[in-house]
Amino acid sequence: MDRSYLVNFDPHRVPSPSYVVDNGALERNLRILDSVQQRTGCRILLALKGFAMFRVFPLIRGYLKGVCASSPHEARLGREEFRGEVHGHAPAYSEADLHELLILCDHLVFNSFSQWQRFQPLIASCPSAPKFGLRVNPRHSETEVAIYDPCAPGSRLGIPRELFTGQSLDNISGLHLHTLCEKGADALARTAQAFEAQFKDILPAMQWLNLGGGHHITKPSYDLDLLCQVITHFSSTYNLDVFLEPGEAIAIHTGALITTVLDIVENDGPIAILDTSVTCHMPDVLEMPYRPDIRGARGPGELPHTYRLAGVSCLAGDVLGFYSFARPLRVGDRLILEDMSHYTMVKTTTFNGVRLPSIVLYEPEADRVEIVREFGYEDYRNRLS
Repeated sequence: MDRSYLVNFDPHRVPSPSYVVDNGALERNLRILDSVQQRTGCRILLALKGFAMFRVFPLIRGYLKGVCASSPHEARLGREEFRGEVHGHAPAYSEADLHELLILCDHLVFNSFSQWQRFQPLIASCPSAPKFGLRVNPRHSETEVAIYDPCAPGSRLGIPRELFTGQSLDNISGLHLHTLCEKGADALARTAQAFEAQFKDILPAMQWLNLGGGHHITKPSYDLDLLCQVITHFSSTYNLDVFLEPGEAIAIHTGALITTVLDIVENDGPIAILDTSVTCHMPDVLEMPYRPDIRGARGPGELPHTYRLAGVSCLAGDVLGFYSFARPLRVGDRLILEDMSHYTMVKTTTFNGVRLPSIVLYEPEADRVEIVREFGYEDYRNRLS
C-alpha cells in the first residue's frame, strides 16, 4: 500500500525551517480510519495532543467525529475550529479548568474517585452537563519506553480495579483506557483481554468505552481486521458505543520538517549546524529513543560522507545524530526530515528565542503550496511577561 508523501517536492519552495503537510497523504489516512468506523460503528476522534493543525480541520471533520482534549485550551480549539464532539480528560482538574471543560465537552473523564466526588457540587450546578467517565488502569504494559507507559509501576494515570470497591458509579456512563504508544492491533487485543477480565462486571452498566490512543492504524502492517474484531466484541457483547482517539495514526506519513544547513564545523569529524533545533522543534529525539529519517540519507558510514547534525540553540545536547550522504553537504543545502507532522508542531518551544518553523500545506493534485503561518518576534515575546 502506498505511503508516499511530498513526492518530488522541492524543499526550496517553502521558508526554512518549515513543517510541510501533504494534504493528499492526510486524506489517505483519514479514509483508512473511516473504513474502521464504517465496519464497526465506532467513532474515531482526533487527539489534539498529537496533531492540532486547525487549517486542515475542515478536511478531517469530513471523516472523523470529533476531538479529544486534555486542557481547556485544546477543548476550546476543538469546539471552535473542529465543530464536532469534544471529549476531555486530564490527570487532574483545577476548579477553574473544570468550570470551562464542563461547558466545552460532550464527554468528560475523571482520573480518580477523589476528584469525581470533590467536584460534585460544581457538576450539579452545570445546566447542561457532559457524559462522565472514569479512566481505568488495567496494569497491563505494552509500551517499552517508561515515560510513555501509562501502566508502568506507580503510574498516576487511571484507576486500578481494586479502587472501585465500595465506590458509587451513579452518573458514570463510560470507561476510558489508554495504555498504548505506537502499537499494533495485537497489543490492543492483549490489553483488551486484560481489561475485560478485570472490569466485565462493570461494563454491562456502562453506555460507552473509550479505547484511547497509541493505535498505529494507518501503518501499512497494521492488522485492521483484528482491530475491528476487538471493537465489535465490546460493542456487541456489552451494547457499548466505542471510541478511539489516535494521534499519530491521523498524521503519520503525511509531512516533513524542512531545514537548511547553516554551517559546517570540524570537531572529531564534520558537524553540520541546521537552522532548526532538536530541543525546540523535535523534543521527542531527546525525550525517547527516536531518530527521524532524512530523505536521501542513511546511517553513519553507509554512504561516503558522514556528518553529525546539530541544532541552532545553545544547548550542548541540541544534536540530531550521525547521518551519511552520497555527496558532501554544503552551506545552503535543504534537508527533508521525514514524518514530522505528528507530535512536533504541538511541542515546539521558543527556547533561546529560536524562531518557530513555518506551517505549510501542500496540495499534491494541484501542486500548490500554501504558507499557512509564519512566526516572528511577537510570537516569542507574547509567551513571556
